[in-house]
Amino acid sequence: MTSDYAVLTEDLTKFYGQRRGIESLTLQVGAGEVLGFLGPNGAGKTTTIRLLLDFLRPTDGSATVLGLDPRRDKAALHRQIGYLPGELSFPGRETAGDLLRFFGAARGGVAWSQVTGLAERLDLDLSRPVRTMSKGNKQKVGLVQAFMHRPALLILDEPTSGLDPLMQQEFLAMVRDARDAGQTVFMSSHVLAEVQHTADRVAIIRDGRLVAVERVESLGKRAIRSVEIHFNDPVDPAEFDVLPGVSEVTVSGPVLRCTVSGRLDPLIKVAARHEIVDMLSAEPDLEETFLSFYYHSEGAGDASRAGA
Repeated sequence: MTSDYAVLTEDLTKFYGQRRGIESLTLQVGAGEVLGFLGPNGAGKTTTIRLLLDFLRPTDGSATVLGLDPRRDKAALHRQIGYLPGELSFPGRETAGDLLRFFGAARGGVAWSQVTGLAERLDLDLSRPVRTMSKGNKQKVGLVQAFMHRPALLILDEPTSGLDPLMQQEFLAMVRDARDAGQTVFMSSHVLAEVQHTADRVAIIRDGRLVAVERVESLGKRAIRSVEIHFNDPVDPAEFDVLPGVSEVTVSGPVLRCTVSGRLDPLIKVAARHEIVDMLSAEPDLEETFLSFYYHSEGAGDASRAGA
């Protein structure tokens, strides 16, 4: 049922003249879910967000947000959304507090304690004029205005931009709190580490096309490991070169070094034919896994429909 989903898109497409923004994007985001929307700059993340908010009109396809039509129900929908744009612009000479009071009034009233609580978490001085603030502090103002009315859906475009590492961690704690409260979070990023510990699923977009939608933990199943095996006697690298998922094989006497993508089982079975003295396996690097998949996967477009 539609009510089970905060965001539904079907073949959503946007072209800017001949240039593709996004094409045939089909995605489902469950109510109460945190979805990391991943891809480098220019992949189509911001275009997707602007279509969901009716800041842009699609060339083709459709979107439903919180069970509503972004175009027909725009005013009602925006009251239920907390939006942080990728590029913040705060004109005027207001202090952060004055600006947030304005946003609160525009949304029908927000408890001031909610604003001050978020400001305290983010170490934001509400008495300072926004125009004098650093990029990081302006980002904090943007985060407070997105979270302060406890919206049903948070749409956050590169939310940690400009934040120092400590504030990045506090932001991720805010996302976890929002999920625990039943809110849905749609968070775009080009950094997997930002969403790795908060997202339920990740959607990967490349050149305007969705190439995969899967649970965060499933990325680890194809994670890239560096493996080093010490044998009792020298081994022939040809034994290992042909194994599925095994690459960059080098042998120096009794020491084998290689890279393994996915399951270790094929490598272990062949290695067990020899006497093993020691084995070292580096922890999977999910960032490396993501980048490898993003840049090298072929024919993954069909996976988007299955994964979604």
